Amino acid sequence: MKELLLFLSCVLSVSADVLHEDININGCSDSDGEKMYGLDGEELAYADFNKQKEIYPLPPFIDPITIPGEYEHAVGQQQICRNNLKVVRVGMKDFPPKHIAPSGVMIYTRDEVEFGEKNTLICHVTGFYPAPVNVSWTKNQQKVTGSSINVPYPNKDGSFRQTFRLDFTPQLGDMYRCAVEHLSLTEPLTKIYEVEASARPDPGVGPSVFCGVGLTLSLVGVAAGTFFLIKGNECS
Repeated sequence: MKELLLFLSCVLSVSADVLHEDININGCSDSDGEKMYGLDGEELAYADFNKQKEIYPLPPFIDPITIPGEYEHAVGQQQICRNNLKVVRVGMKDFPPKHIAPSGVMIYTRDEVEFGEKNTLICHVTGFYPAPVNVSWTKNQQKVTGSSINVPYPNKDGSFRQTFRLDFTPQLGDMYRCAVEHLSLTEPLTKIYEVEASARPDPGVGPSVFCGVGLTLSLVGVAAGTFFLIKGNECS
């Protein structure tokens, strides 16, 4: 019997390689709530409690994934979460404050910039706790609305990351500003993106290179023709 138990212990201790990792988050606070499902570090679906629907933030070239009744389920889970939050607060005599400022803020474009062509500005914030952060956009010091927001996603160290997107059409000289607010910050963290002339290829480079290559090939052809003409005259 002892040998059998030892054998079973060895079998149970064998580990297998992890092929995929999924995550299911259901969280709440006094003013915010989150219900999100992710796979391998990417969001597959989350509940938008402002728009009152389930969001599937996958790119259009991926087959859509839908979960019938998931938003209604998320709303019910929020009520349970807030009831549990009240009970835990009483037992712990409220939660000790723990605020960690964002460790990184990046702003960049989704696609290569071309003047007059629609694009997306991305403001990525990571390393903060607790979630969420708030982001506001300005264009040439004027407030801009209509941005899209991903729900906070946990990092392996227990902090969070969150992504904000703003559709825009690049024009030379425009300046966009992404301002990040968090409980740990006394003033917003700001990143700036300027649409510069270097973003647009020089329209004269292509034709100039083409003409230069054509001229070189022409000169090589003339030289080769002259060489064979002289050789032909010597043979005759």
